[in-house]
Amino acid sequence: MREAVRQCLERYFEDLDGQEVSGVYDMVLREVEPVVLATVLEQAGGNQTRAAGILGINRATLRKKLRLYGIEY
Repeated sequence: MREAVRQCLERYFEDLDGQEVSGVYDMVLREVEPVVLATVLEQAGGNQTRAAGILGINRATLRKKLRLYGIEY
C-alpha cells in the first residue's frame, strides 16, 4: 500500500512539472480517507459498529466522517 501511495505522489509531482504546491497532506487525506471508509464499511456488510472496530476508531467518529464525505450505506 505504501508503494502505491508513493508512486501516486511521485506521479502527482511529475505532473505538476515544477509548479508550486501546498496542502498535499490534506489533499491526500481527502482523496484516501473516503475510499478507506467506504471499502471497510462494505467489508463490514454496512455494519458501522463493526467497521469502526476494523478501523480502530469510535463509531461516532466513523459516523461523522461518513457524513463529511457523503457516504451512505
